[in-house]
Amino acid sequence: MPNRPKTTAPRTSKPKRKSPPYPFILEALAPLEPEVKPMFSGYAVYIGDKIVFMLRDRPTYPEDNGLWLVFSETADFAHPSIRRDFPSLRPIGRLGDAIPHWQLLPADGPNFESESLLACDLILKHDPRLGRIPQSRQTKSRKNKPTR
Repeated sequence: MPNRPKTTAPRTSKPKRKSPPYPFILEALAPLEPEVKPMFSGYAVYIGDKIVFMLRDRPTYPEDNGLWLVFSETADFAHPSIRRDFPSLRPIGRLGDAIPHWQLLPADGPNFESESLLACDLILKHDPRLGRIPQSRQTKSRKNKPTR
C-alpha cells in the first residue's frame, strides 16, 4: 500500500503572543534588568529571584487582564496606604481566594497606566511590600549556597 500524505485541519486559533503586553511597564523597570518568562496565561516579571508582577492580556477572562501585583509575605495589601496608592487594586477573579497575595490592577481601569508606573517606581525603590521569592527559586538559591 502506498504511503499517503497526512492531511491536517487548518489552524483556526490565534498565534501565541510573541512579546509581553504593556511594554511601558518593562521599559520603566529596565534599570533593574527584569527577567520576563511566560507563565500561566501571561508573563511573569522577575527582579533577581523575586517575582514582582505578571502581565496579562488575553481574550479569555478579560476582566483579569492587566498588571498582577505580587505582594511580599509581610505586606498588608488592604492597608490604607496601598489602597490610596492603588485605588483600582482588586482580587484576581480567576484565582479567587487561592492566592490572596496576588492582586490586580485592571487594564480597563481609568488609571491603569499611572498606577502601573507607580508600582514600577516602588519596585525601583526596592519597596519591601512588593515581590516575593517563589519556592522554585528558593530551592535553587539554597542549592547554589556553599555548605560549611
